[in-house]
Amino acid sequence: QVQLAESGGGSVQAGGSLRLSCTVSGYPDTTNRMGWFRQGPGQGREGVAFISSGTHITRYADSVKGRFTISLDDNKRTVYLQMNSLKPEDTGMYYCALQGPTLLRSPFDPDAMNYWGKGTPVTISS
Repeated sequence: QVQLAESGGGSVQAGGSLRLSCTVSGYPDTTNRMGWFRQGPGQGREGVAFISSGTHITRYADSVKGRFTISLDDNKRTVYLQMNSLKPEDTGMYYCALQGPTLLRSPFDPDAMNYWGKGTPVTISS
């Protein structure tokens, strides 16, 4: 059974930082892409940042470039999202997701992902 376990969400003031973690278990393939989506109230699920196994090629939403950094420990099978200079509009539920070895689809499309975590809430106050 594939499990994505997220942690690190919380409540901070604008300008603060949070570090999210997501550890994968039960997934046998070494080739994959992992990343984070978020969903605010009344909004769709938005792709935030993604990283490929091995190559560690990254992609970011324009809204978080320069503020968020995604990283991956292939050995630990853990992906991290360092979020700095947080803004109220960053508030939402953050979901870890994994895309299988077929990486032709854009990771920003939620339907491209094969597995999802339960989510960890992030609240940024002004």
